Amino acid sequence: MRTLTKELQDKITPNLALNILKDGNLRFVNNLKASRNLLQQVNETKEGQHPFAVILSCIDSRTSAELVFDQGLGDIFSIRIAGNILNEDILGSMEFACKVAGAKIIVVLGHTRCGAIKGACDHVEMGHLTGLLSKIRPVMDRTPEVEGNGYAFADAVAANNVHHVMDDIATRSIILGKMIESHEIAIVGGMYNIETGVVDFYEHPHLI
Repeated sequence: MRTLTKELQDKITPNLALNILKDGNLRFVNNLKASRNLLQQVNETKEGQHPFAVILSCIDSRTSAELVFDQGLGDIFSIRIAGNILNEDILGSMEFACKVAGAKIIVVLGHTRCGAIKGACDHVEMGHLTGLLSKIRPVMDRTPEVEGNGYAFADAVAANNVHHVMDDIATRSIILGKMIESHEIAIVGGMYNIETGVVDFYEHPHLI
């Protein structure tokens, strides 16, 4: 796999970026890693970086975006926070990733059996975690009850939270909103299944 240069990044469209991620997840699920020389990529990216995607995902130790999508050094901006919630600093990071550094797609990636989402559903309150989980509770309140035990309802909230964050990104950032409208970038959501390794994508009907 070639290290991304500015020339290669410029040739990647938002739809191509999505397909690259889909192909990478397929390789991951089938335990077929792309051939990379990571030390060579260290050397080739020392003067700059040209990632094609920015991925907002959870801090869960099982959901590393680089591994899940089989990407190398310099390929993606990875933003990780419990519950893949959104705040001003994350929005600013996304604006840098897309407007300044040239990323072509934003992916909001939730996952099944998410501890942060389950914590919000269980009304957990603990230190600074209380404020973080409060960002999830409005989504929880709008999610219909789901039959089943354990994580059934939390998984439904996690899926709705992805859509909520996608909408928030487009409406809260003027910079990203304009880039989406002009098709310079796309925004998509996905759910990673921690039991299978599969990412199920769902595209926002108005944002790709």
